[in-house]
Amino acid sequence: MHKVQLSYLLTPERGKDALIRNPLMDLLHAVREQGSIGKAAKALDLSYRHVWGALKDWEQTLERPLIVWDKGQRARLTEFGEKLLWAERQAQARLAPQIEALRGDIERAFSSAFDENTHVLTLYASHDAALTALREQAGAHGLHLDIRFMGSVDAIAALNAGRCTLAGFHTLDQPASQSVAARTYRSLLKPGLHKLIGFAHRTQGLIVAKNNPLGLASLADLRRPGVRYVNRAEGAGTRVLLDELLAKAGLQPQDIQGYASQEPSHTAVAQAVASNAADAGLGTEAAAHEKGLGFVPLVQERYHLVCLKSELPTPQVQALLKELQSRDWQTALGSMPGYSVKLAQSGKILSLRAALPWWNYRTQKS
Repeated sequence: MHKVQLSYLLTPERGKDALIRNPLMDLLHAVREQGSIGKAAKALDLSYRHVWGALKDWEQTLERPLIVWDKGQRARLTEFGEKLLWAERQAQARLAPQIEALRGDIERAFSSAFDENTHVLTLYASHDAALTALREQAGAHGLHLDIRFMGSVDAIAALNAGRCTLAGFHTLDQPASQSVAARTYRSLLKPGLHKLIGFAHRTQGLIVAKNNPLGLASLADLRRPGVRYVNRAEGAGTRVLLDELLAKAGLQPQDIQGYASQEPSHTAVAQAVASNAADAGLGTEAAAHEKGLGFVPLVQERYHLVCLKSELPTPQVQALLKELQSRDWQTALGSMPGYSVKLAQSGKILSLRAALPWWNYRTQKS
């Protein structure tokens, strides 16, 4: 059975009918009404050669004749051609209300593209529940965030490749110049080229079963026999954070059962713990709270948004800054477990060198 594909056109005005146009049906209808290929072509404002070639192509595609090609006779449709027109009329009549509703939905969706007060901003970012909350709130104010969650490293790489306007990543406060974070992000971010935008300040820790039955209190406890850890993918900001904390604690990846396991988000880590597939995983307090799990706080970190300096004056980035600085957003962020409004610096433009003091002026010049 042949399949149906739908398409649509953007035009200044609606057509007179609510039909979904199909070029083959238009051709068949014109041939039947006009009685010749030439007159059908003229009625459709097309060349004879185009109409004749199109009909032949359709016959080859559908593997059935559409026109009775008797020389010197009035052109007429084959039985198959007539059945096609009949089936199309039936479908159009039966589905007219749904077609009209679909047309209206598409028109409403596209209306935002023609609204100068509406903006779309593409954001590749490390997974964070606050970003989801921001997307919902901003959308109601005409700022549509097209968010794709991925690891922090991949998000910044996508920004540098021009695939998004903003990237989201997170680090400890004032990470040291020889830290894992510095080694990971230093080559991806350039002072003078990139600008940081404050977004959130959050708590990360161990997501554990409700009431923490194993009594886990630190990363060192993950070395206990039988304790199953669930990790994030390589390149994820939380994976970078884990490696940072392991180094500070004098631990090795091989000390932890489950270090090689991978989940794509904080929510997925929480689900793994909730389903007893793991005993602990590094993640946000918000993710643990959502699943009704226990949480052992370990560190405070900043979640940054980064864009090219040249993008700061654009209407969509300015709309984002306004949203982040709004009282509504401060209230929403403050209501989320594990987030601090006072330390978030939401919507503030931050110096890359001040927030991430990894660069030395002398070594950069040499």
